Amino acid sequence: MSGRECCENPPALSSSSGNGCVLKVGSFNAYVSGPSTSKLAILLVSDVYGYEAPNLRKLADKVAAAGYYVVVPDFFCGDPYTIEKSLSIWIQSHGTAKGFEDAKQIVAVLKDKGISAIGAAGFCWGAKVVTELAKSDYIQAAVLLHPSLVKVDDFKEVKAPIAILAAEIDKISPPELIIQFEEVLSSKPEVDKFVKIFPGVKHGWTVRYNVENKEAVQHAEEAHRDMLDWLTKYFKYSQKGSGLCSVRGPHSSM
Repeated sequence: MSGRECCENPPALSSSSGNGCVLKVGSFNAYVSGPSTSKLAILLVSDVYGYEAPNLRKLADKVAAAGYYVVVPDFFCGDPYTIEKSLSIWIQSHGTAKGFEDAKQIVAVLKDKGISAIGAAGFCWGAKVVTELAKSDYIQAAVLLHPSLVKVDDFKEVKAPIAILAAEIDKISPPELIIQFEEVLSSKPEVDKFVKIFPGVKHGWTVRYNVENKEAVQHAEEAHRDMLDWLTKYFKYSQKGSGLCSVRGPHSSM
């Protein structure tokens, strides 16, 4: 993960972005969007720039508009990566092993809340966390978007249906590695899979795109549709939830 691709195109973080609100979920602040009455939750696990990235929150709102209760935790506890920091030093305090333990806490809180099914999508750093969740019964469906730190052997243990959305231009998880991931999953017929390599895009294209670049937006939105289609495949439902959160800031807790 020392490659610069994980850090390119840093977002301008904004604590007030999005249509949702910030709540305490377990011991973490989390951006929450969607109907609070939904029995279906989607956990979005960020890349190294954390949960205040506007494009990530915009995607959370998009998923929430489909009827899901969406949670984007601040697993970095107010200390996301910034370009002034050494990534190798920063990652020592924010490793994916800790992220996995933290994610299990979020899943437990959601289940205590009465959520009946949980899906998870992870971006770059977050993809490794979601992969770990997919090795157990913690989640019912997983999506990895331009994954980092994920190894071929990880997929030998995956149990949950999993989609991998990868970039053609990616030194961290190049197409040849993604093909190896797919080969392992193909040897496990009990695990449904969807693998797609997007031509002409770079690592991070789904959340670190330039909103002024029409082509970049189109590429990102294609991946967003694929992500939502995969999750919806496993969460068939018809529900009338309450509206989105209307209060921002860590004023409430679950």
